[in-house]
Amino acid sequence: MTALSLQEISTQLESPNLRDRMVALANLRHVSPEQAVPLIKKVLDDESLQLRSMAIFALGIKPTPECYSILVRILENDPDYGIRADAAGALGYLGDARAFEVLSRAFYEDTDWLVRFSAAVSLGNIKDPRARQILLQALDSKEVVLQQAAISALGEIKDIESVDQILRFAQSDDWLVRQRLAEALGNLPTPKSVSALKYLEKDNHFNVAEAARIGLKKLEEIGDQA
Repeated sequence: MTALSLQEISTQLESPNLRDRMVALANLRHVSPEQAVPLIKKVLDDESLQLRSMAIFALGIKPTPECYSILVRILENDPDYGIRADAAGALGYLGDARAFEVLSRAFYEDTDWLVRFSAAVSLGNIKDPRARQILLQALDSKEVVLQQAAISALGEIKDIESVDQILRFAQSDDWLVRQRLAEALGNLPTPKSVSALKYLEKDNHFNVAEAARIGLKKLEEIGDQA
């Protein structure tokens, strides 16, 4: 795809043809955040949910001081749960600690599991240890994907004290849960983590066993640096 000029992108974002607008938005990957964000804003209220989703993601990876407040507004006010989930995810990409309160509120108050899932993932991405209690609560969710997100996020925030709570998932029927557990344990250097990873290394699912092998290697490296 040939890179477009800023003026061409701006013009194409106003095209009545959805494909033109999507191509234009994709071209912003070559543009600085300061130049990209004013153009991204042009399609934040587009009639196409797919394009809006792409635009929200773009705000997360083209951060300017304005992006945080835009994403918070979308997360708190948009009627579409998919768009709210996108905004929660993009806040995680920003890595802004201010998002802790907003994401926590979304986790507790939003009625849709997808938004709560995105909020839990992003709480891990911003690596804020205050997320611990929320994530421990998410471990008890009836939604398996929320359990997966919580396990991953507890590893991301390096919450060593949560090892006992997440080890109960070592024999989960869901291989993705076991994989997330192996990945998380690789960030949590304790003797119990090592034992659990050696157990998971023998898992009959390749992805789980591979994640456990990588986790053990990470723990060895952490030990060597200690």
